Amino acid sequence: MAAFSFSRVGRSMRGILLPTAAVIGFSCLLTYFFVLYQPTVGPGIVQRLGWQAWDAVATVDYFDKEPSTPTVTGDPADGQPIPVNDDETDWWETTNNQPWSTTDDIESYPLDVWAPLLPHDTGLSEIAITRCMMSPSLVGNLCAPTTTVEQDAIKGNWVRVDRDLNKQAGLWNLNIYYRRTRRLDIPLITDLRLLPANEIPEPLSDSWVKVDLSIRDGVMRAEPMYLWYLQGKTMNEMNADEKASLITEVDILFGEDRPWYGFEKIEPAVTPEKEGQLESVYVTYRRGVQSVPRAHPLHFSRDGKFKILQVADLHFSVSRGICRETDIDPCINSDNLTNTLLGHVMDEEKPDLVVFSGDQLNGQGTSWDPKSVLAKFAVAATDRKIPWAAIFGNHDEENGDVKQEQVRMMNALPYSLVQRGPKDIHGVGNYVLDVKSADASKTSLLTLYFLDSGSYSSGYLDWLGYFFPTEYDWIHEDQINWFLQESSKIQAIQRPFTPDTGKDFGSIWNRQADQITPTVHKLAKPNAIMFFHIPLQESYGTADRDPRTGQLLDIGLHDLEGSGAAKKSDGMFDKGLKKALESGHVASGGIPEVKVVANGHCHITEDCKRVNDIWLCFGGGGSYSGYGQIGFDRRFRIYEISDYGETIRTYKRTEKDEILNSYTLAGPGAPLFNPRS
Repeated sequence: MAAFSFSRVGRSMRGILLPTAAVIGFSCLLTYFFVLYQPTVGPGIVQRLGWQAWDAVATVDYFDKEPSTPTVTGDPADGQPIPVNDDETDWWETTNNQPWSTTDDIESYPLDVWAPLLPHDTGLSEIAITRCMMSPSLVGNLCAPTTTVEQDAIKGNWVRVDRDLNKQAGLWNLNIYYRRTRRLDIPLITDLRLLPANEIPEPLSDSWVKVDLSIRDGVMRAEPMYLWYLQGKTMNEMNADEKASLITEVDILFGEDRPWYGFEKIEPAVTPEKEGQLESVYVTYRRGVQSVPRAHPLHFSRDGKFKILQVADLHFSVSRGICRETDIDPCINSDNLTNTLLGHVMDEEKPDLVVFSGDQLNGQGTSWDPKSVLAKFAVAATDRKIPWAAIFGNHDEENGDVKQEQVRMMNALPYSLVQRGPKDIHGVGNYVLDVKSADASKTSLLTLYFLDSGSYSSGYLDWLGYFFPTEYDWIHEDQINWFLQESSKIQAIQRPFTPDTGKDFGSIWNRQADQITPTVHKLAKPNAIMFFHIPLQESYGTADRDPRTGQLLDIGLHDLEGSGAAKKSDGMFDKGLKKALESGHVASGGIPEVKVVANGHCHITEDCKRVNDIWLCFGGGGSYSGYGQIGFDRRFRIYEISDYGETIRTYKRTEKDEILNSYTLAGPGAPLFNPRS
């Protein structure tokens, strides 16, 4: 009986263990083939044969670099600028602010890396679509179209457009691949179409090629649609106009808004929009080289004025946006509505610089493709050729690409002045801009500091792996030290500044000089304004009193919501702002260099409060996509700097074109600074 029992137990264990071992072994085999195994044909695979032969390609340098600092053309021997028609041309018109396409060596751009931000002029020779059961981020190009060394040498290597067409819906990953070549004897693609299965391009010719796999492959209950491409002439056969119309890049857009600068949509949508369920998906393409225009160096007007428009907390999404707390009825497509309002404000104010002060992206699961959102957030400025800068808020990095990638994208947009900043301190986007005089001296008259106040310092993960923040981040000690170091580099100037009247616009300078009758000159750094997103704890402290009236220096609304400051601090106010003085002279009175700190973050807080001689100002929410309060109009803060940087005045413009709380923060007419012992 016992033997019989042991035999039954043995058979039972065998029946369990053998299938288990088979499943585990089969899983290991699949893992090897689909994840670990990466076939190679040997060292020759990394070489470029034919026209692409033996090029060494280093892609990191292209993507890491920032737009070059504008420099005036001149003789390297003496470092002096070369005057160009001195009577008619402003100095900033002669600076080297050309786009990448004219300052970089296009022929050195990599051919086998998808880099849609680079202004390639090299045409495409073939396009394919492939499905993959696993993400390419895990298996690389395992699912790439089949090829041979000879085909790679002639047509170029297959390049994956690293955007999943089935990101929102689909049974598997679906990617577009293309080949790019510099050879002169290969027909290049000149047109793209998307057509249902029963349609063909008109007029049909042998040059039209249909991609084998439906671009909706894997999407349930979706009618098949196919991508067609037209193979045109070879590069040898093309004239200049035909070369300019070549298809040079392919990308994917999520959402119904405009595509990336220089790209066009292919209609219809690959995935049509289903409100509240799916965002539309479009294939986009670029023809030729679409040069990205660069901003001129920031400068005052000839009569000594410079205007900054602060845009706080756009909270844009991949969708067209959902309206929040507004009395507009109906209110739909809040992102587009906000851009329309923003364009109107720019037309009325005509700013010299726009500063986006954080939370351009809504995060919270709605800005899951940052590139599609960044394509639209600055269009009001770029359409009007206005230079713009940006800093990050706490929501910008919640979904999708990290800040470093977002900076690279913003650098590839027109008129951007955004910089990545040093890599060895906290944050991304710690940088400095200066605004120069319009005369030939090009004296720096205003300093603009931009800092990354971070996102969240602590939080927890729920059982599904979602992060829930509990505390905001703050400006760290290494950022404070960086700011003090940058401040120490600022050269003192004679203030108030008087322009050089010996050249250029003599009569204009003389008239303006007659209007300024300073009683005292001093040698001091120019005034400065600092931008970061999350306010300091001092923004909620006790305001200074105006020595003239005894009234608290707190202008605007601040009691509609609680504190938005971080709970922790490394002492930016005391160790940074109060330590950076405009002059080290004992008789200067200890006046701070930074006269104004401009924050966002708190949408229905919009006051300016002076604390220990430093103005701490909120931008107020200007977007219908961010939270608000019924009856609290959307608004934007303007800084109007005049008298060649000596006077700083601020006010707000609302969605109803009301001007609120105009007040002089620094310069003649401003409250006196507190006396120092």
